[in-house]
Amino acid sequence: MFFPISNTHIDPIYLAVVGFVIGILGGFFGVGGSFIAGPALRLMGVDWNYAVGTDLAHIVGKSIVAARQHRTLGNVDLKLGLFMAFGTIGGAEAGAQLIQALKRAGNVNTVVSWVAIVVYFSISIFMLWESQKTLRLDKKRRSRRKNADVKKDQSAFGHVTKKIQRLKLWPMIDLPTSGIRQISVWIILLVSFVGGFFSGFLGGGAGYIRMPSMVYVLGIPTHLAVGTDLFEIVISASYGTLTHAIKGNVDILIALVMHTGAVIGAQIGVVATQYFAGPKIRLAFVPLPLIGVAIVIYTLVSGHKF
Repeated sequence: MFFPISNTHIDPIYLAVVGFVIGILGGFFGVGGSFIAGPALRLMGVDWNYAVGTDLAHIVGKSIVAARQHRTLGNVDLKLGLFMAFGTIGGAEAGAQLIQALKRAGNVNTVVSWVAIVVYFSISIFMLWESQKTLRLDKKRRSRRKNADVKKDQSAFGHVTKKIQRLKLWPMIDLPTSGIRQISVWIILLVSFVGGFFSGFLGGGAGYIRMPSMVYVLGIPTHLAVGTDLFEIVISASYGTLTHAIKGNVDILIALVMHTGAVIGAQIGVVATQYFAGPKIRLAFVPLPLIGVAIVIYTLVSGHKF
């Protein structure tokens, strides 16, 4: 099938399957799946600027479905999500502007490819180290307790998280849904701005940055981080889609085809989160960005598509 906006030929079944997989990932991990979607589109010959903008467009609908499901399960902190939306929108615009600058310079594909490789690989390695360490600590905690039903979702990175939470940078807010008292709004805005920047630059909702940051930096329980990130993605990805569409970087036909599979996969992913503890969800996340790394390296080295 020919898509005139991005000037590419792509099998619609391929797009629907990619959307389905990304939908499951989004519902389960609270991420937009751009570490798969962007490379998957690039693999079919879509330039990075179109891959970024189109990925954002298809993620909006999928995230609405998944966020609604998580809200029903009590996994969304609306107050946190609304505060994060402000930082994310600013970051998304900064990332989109950088994409435009690279597009004008004629090196958008090379630069974005290398940034994607470094970011995706670094996240996987860090989460592998942290989740394994946390699981070992949880095992020790359970062995010290007679009541094995006590459940913890404490990160091995917790001592750093506590130091960050103690920073008294006014204004401070309470997040009762997440069980957090008195955290600086500036820390929330910083985390969301960084996530928004990568959303605008690499596509998707950048949940691969924001979801781990909510756990390790803000100290949000994993299940709440997943649901809240999806709620926030609805807002940020909508803005990202708009700003990229204005810049001519969105192939809406590709996004619609991907969306047909994504809405089904998202509901499956949401239900699956209820059967896994927080550290196991983070551990299961580890290989996914590495798949994106492999695809990006293939397209970068080979210089051609499938």
